[in-house]
Amino acid sequence: MKVLMVSWEYPPVVIGGLGRHVHHLATALAEAGHEVVVLSRRPTGTDPSTHPSTDEYSEGVRVVAAAQDPHDFDFGTDMMAWVLAMGHSMVRSGLTLRHTADGAPWRPDVVHAHDWLVAHPAIALAEFFDVPLVSTIHATEAGRHSGWVSGKISRQVHAVESWLVHESDSLITCSASMSDEITELFGPGLAEVRVIRNGIDAGLWPFATRRARNGAPHLLFVGRLEYEKGIHDAIAALPRIRRAHPGTTLTIAGDGTQEQWLVEQARKHKVRKATRFVGRLGHDDLVAMLHTADAAVLPSHYEPFGIVALEAAATGTPLVTTNVGGLGEAVIDGETGMSCAPRDVAGLAAAVVAVLDDPQAAQRHAIAARDRLTSDFDWHTVAADTAQVYLAAKRGEREPHPRRPTIEHALPGR
Repeated sequence: MKVLMVSWEYPPVVIGGLGRHVHHLATALAEAGHEVVVLSRRPTGTDPSTHPSTDEYSEGVRVVAAAQDPHDFDFGTDMMAWVLAMGHSMVRSGLTLRHTADGAPWRPDVVHAHDWLVAHPAIALAEFFDVPLVSTIHATEAGRHSGWVSGKISRQVHAVESWLVHESDSLITCSASMSDEITELFGPGLAEVRVIRNGIDAGLWPFATRRARNGAPHLLFVGRLEYEKGIHDAIAALPRIRRAHPGTTLTIAGDGTQEQWLVEQARKHKVRKATRFVGRLGHDDLVAMLHTADAAVLPSHYEPFGIVALEAAATGTPLVTTNVGGLGEAVIDGETGMSCAPRDVAGLAAAVVAVLDDPQAAQRHAIAARDRLTSDFDWHTVAADTAQVYLAAKRGEREPHPRRPTIEHALPGR
């Protein structure tokens, strides 16, 4: 099939797990014989006069990166205007795809959108080419804010999500909890929702048996430094953990908008010297860090899937997570790791202490977690399942579904 994939992240532009997901899916689809074109964007801050749109092949995928419009919008302060400008650039680049390099007409069989930020270009291009629109919803604004969408920007994002979901002919989520979430938020009457879990190339994450601890325990967090990741709960739990295991340190790997606030939280809890911020790590450095950690701590308040949990499991790192969203499906408490409720600092500390108290049990859980990474999590399986969604959408008819109004409290009980 001919697939036009639209994503605001694609290497070298990788903000979080979405960019890696789209990259692995696109290359796996190309390996399976599908013709894949990814429409993405140039890195933020590039000058369109010196860094114009690019069109090149990488790993069997045609990657079209739209140049940034020469505007003064900033994502942090003018998010919606920035997104609209990005969408305009992507539409402009997408329209050039109607002909191949030699002038022959070209038309995708399906357009595949990844999240609300590309709703505008994805919907426009699906209508222009008159083909089905498939959307993967990786997260929602309401979910990220514990069910509330009362702020002005949150309501705008929520409305765009609703637009994308109801314009889609098929929907994909990475977990059953995420499927339930979008049904609660935007249903009833949605297009069919298919759960296709994130994949992992286990060969890139070699397993290492835990060695006997030499020195104080070392905990590791990996991910974006954002409030919903719950990193501040790990920092708050660290004093309790250090009382049971003196000298325990916490390394925080990643970047994001909350870094300075997290530094202040470490000072507040008097563990600044025991907390190390190392920024975003390259792959080899991250694998090495996982191999030396006594536990990977993922205390998310909201996590549609949690690909870091798969990566830690593949390397044999004992897992301590919250039981929220996709993490609750990925980690079986007491079998493949330890888990606790989100926002429960005491419970998080107790779970970490349990892992540190019994390294042999932690090793057994880590091996069980690695054993769960069967073919279901292989990217070729993910690609094959996604291609079946494309095929089903192509056989159907484009029929936008009625939209529901934006409401203040979209997820009661959160």
